[in-house]
Amino acid sequence: MSDEHSPAQPAAARHSVLVVEDDTSIRTLLTSALTAAGYAVTSAVTGREAVSEAGRRRSDLIVLDVMLPDTDGFRVIRDLRARGVYTPVLFLTARTGVEDRIIGLSSGGDDYVTKPFHVQEVVLRVRAILRRSETVPAASRRPPLRYADLVLDESSREAHRAGRPVALSPTEFRLLTCLLTHPERVLEKAEILQMVWRYDFAGDTRIVDTYIKNLRRKIDHEAPALIHTVRGVGYCLRLPRDPSTAPR
Repeated sequence: MSDEHSPAQPAAARHSVLVVEDDTSIRTLLTSALTAAGYAVTSAVTGREAVSEAGRRRSDLIVLDVMLPDTDGFRVIRDLRARGVYTPVLFLTARTGVEDRIIGLSSGGDDYVTKPFHVQEVVLRVRAILRRSETVPAASRRPPLRYADLVLDESSREAHRAGRPVALSPTEFRLLTCLLTHPERVLEKAEILQMVWRYDFAGDTRIVDTYIKNLRRKIDHEAPALIHTVRGVGYCLRLPRDPSTAPR
């Protein structure tokens, strides 16, 4: 395990970031920049170290290189999600193709930066992800979003179905928020892509399909099914027209 800290870490460090990168110069650059920006930074060199570190101490965000000596970042994030670790992940990748972006985001990533990158862009992306993921102060909390027996509290970042808590990754949480904000309205896939990911994948909406599948597995194991496909268009959050319709 390789921990790299600035000797004088700012007292304002509120969030912790785990940097997973095997290139020493890049790892040092990111660690220094994030520390200077006020984050408490730890680091790992391999996928095995990343999983161990993420399980040993809680981080608020993981900056994860895709190409690691012992595995790839996609496998690392799948392993973390399988262990119930839903820490937001920012991928670093030299792969610039749309297909690779889709694989990264659909595997559970929240954002990505392609190499070579400007370090300030990484800092800004980290800040944006953490801002989307943090809880809202009590004074400015809004009422929970509700539909049928599904409840989502944007302030506490919690979701429940039939009274049972639902563990969601930050991106799954934003997707469910999107659906709950527009109940019984058919949302086009491109529309969802812009609202949840804020990216244009040149018409390729497979990432939406993948995340809807993941969300269904967590939400619609309870009857009735709430997330419905409108073929050729997109998705809709509604009660089944036939009350006896089973979860899909």
